[in-house]
Amino acid sequence: MITLDKIYHASYVLKDVIRPTHLVKASAISNNCDIYLKPENLQITGSFKVRGSGYKISQLSDEEKKRGVIACSAGNHAQGVALAATKYGIKSLICLPDGAPISKVEATKGYGADVCMVPGVYDDAYNEALRLRDEKNYTFIHPFDDENVIAGQGTIGIEIMNEMPDVDAVVAAIGGGGLISGVACAIKSLNPNVKVYGVQAEGAPSMYESIKQGKPIHLDRVSTIADGIQVKSPGEHTFEYIKQYVDDIVTVSDDEICSAILELIETQKMIAEGAGAAPLAAVMFNKLPVKGKKVVCIVSGGNIDVTILSRVIKRGLLMSGRQQTMCIELQDKPGQLLAVSKIIADKGGNVISIHHERASEGTDVNGCYLRIVLETRNFDHVKEISDALTGAGFKLV
Repeated sequence: MITLDKIYHASYVLKDVIRPTHLVKASAISNNCDIYLKPENLQITGSFKVRGSGYKISQLSDEEKKRGVIACSAGNHAQGVALAATKYGIKSLICLPDGAPISKVEATKGYGADVCMVPGVYDDAYNEALRLRDEKNYTFIHPFDDENVIAGQGTIGIEIMNEMPDVDAVVAAIGGGGLISGVACAIKSLNPNVKVYGVQAEGAPSMYESIKQGKPIHLDRVSTIADGIQVKSPGEHTFEYIKQYVDDIVTVSDDEICSAILELIETQKMIAEGAGAAPLAAVMFNKLPVKGKKVVCIVSGGNIDVTILSRVIKRGLLMSGRQQTMCIELQDKPGQLLAVSKIIADKGGNVISIHHERASEGTDVNGCYLRIVLETRNFDHVKEISDALTGAGFKLV
């Protein structure tokens, strides 16, 4: 079992490897509780993963180091292993699922590792890494189900408690469970009264379902924007630690995660990947009993693929009522477009795009449709504009 002493030892070993990530107060995000962010997205390699892999590799024997290391990852663990292996002069090979963002693949190569792309998701990369380990006699660095890795991640818990001894709750994302296992072990050892909550994506709830059913389960399919926590099966060790130390686990949708990513960008000027924003999403959408509490959300990583960032932002705008598409049925006569534009302008809406088309087969021969994309303040503002349009006799389709 992991001990607090082991986590403190990891903290000592890692002091020259990791970058300090001090808590950030995020007062603009919620009126219900005091939110603080642990910005591991600003960590070296852009993720907390360098802690676990760094400590694990530091504890290898000379013989294990000589054989070289192999790992599997959706991206962040890969970069942590690559960086730590290069630091200790060790050869590294990383198996990544072929759906991993190109940015993460290139970053892994940039830290000095060889990369093997594997068709499928994380679990497929994991199986290939085990096969290559046996074939080539590499030393395997597990991304989460290893006590040294868990101890390394647990250093985050020590740092939170040192910086904020009066914290009421800590929220962390769960993929395989390495992060929350270490953090919960450290926090509960230092102060059992602090609540520790886990968050999973609705599309990959392996630990959530495992805890609910009382045994580790394997999901046949996982799908979420949060690729860092897209794991089909929880770890055996992490399952036991979570069962012992974590107070509750909740799930969040991809839309809620997108809203949290957007919130971090707008209010904190901070980029988070899906897994990193999941804890904040759980707090923002009232999934946890933290009203009036002092809460730390661990923003576990910031390595989001820039090619999907625009889609994430658009989804976040839609989810928060900041953007709305309206289809309005008009009579095909002069002045209709002017009347609609005036109502929208009077109500403070901003037109982003507009498409006007004649009615198609099966509709009024004198009818036409106006499709407008609007920038709005929130859902109340959307309703205000909609009510004004219908009140003026326009039909929303």
